[in-house]
Amino acid sequence: MTEFIEFGRTWMPFLLEGVGVTMGLWAIAMLLGFCLALLLVWGRIYAPRPIYLLATLYVEVFRGTPMLVQLFFIYLGLPEIGIVLDPFTAAALAIGLNSAAYQAEYFRGAILSLPAGQMVAARAMGMSRFQALRDIILPQAGRRVIPQWSNEAVVELKYTSIAYAIGLTELTSRAEQVGYQTFQFLEAFTLVAIIYLVLTGTVAQALDLLERKTRIPGLTYSGGKME
Repeated sequence: MTEFIEFGRTWMPFLLEGVGVTMGLWAIAMLLGFCLALLLVWGRIYAPRPIYLLATLYVEVFRGTPMLVQLFFIYLGLPEIGIVLDPFTAAALAIGLNSAAYQAEYFRGAILSLPAGQMVAARAMGMSRFQALRDIILPQAGRRVIPQWSNEAVVELKYTSIAYAIGLTELTSRAEQVGYQTFQFLEAFTLVAIIYLVLTGTVAQALDLLERKTRIPGLTYSGGKME
């Protein structure tokens, strides 16, 4: 244990330098996924059939193929048609595009759980579909989707580790470098695991607090019924 503590004291600062890269990658990917997910939800629920089919195809492709394959497609495949991206941009794009497919399904489920008459009533009052979606549907769906979205946020934070495969110097890559320098891979990856536990735990707690703060008493959703 003493040796591990000394190892951590020596190498933890070097590993922590990768936290900024990891969190920046995660934040950009989640934001990209969120914005694109809203467009996919619109396409899957309210758009004409051709757009619905395209949105559905997108969701099925990105949910049905490994993220690592998607990452290599973007970073190694796109240069063949003249699109060259640096490792950070390629990783953020791959993770964000993948996350959008899952976030879209979470939002779609939350929207479909709302009474269908709300959209009809809003349209009858003269609101456009966009206005009804923005002012009535999404605020309610946003509250309901937080638990599922929290899970996606934690999962995507862990998925940022795949960026080491294309040479991005984030947490996992730094642990590998420490391992090769010291031949103490067990200790290096144990430290990284601890860092990830702290990061994911913090994100989970923050989103749990957000859920409690936005919950409306008497309007919680449980088992398909309004309580």
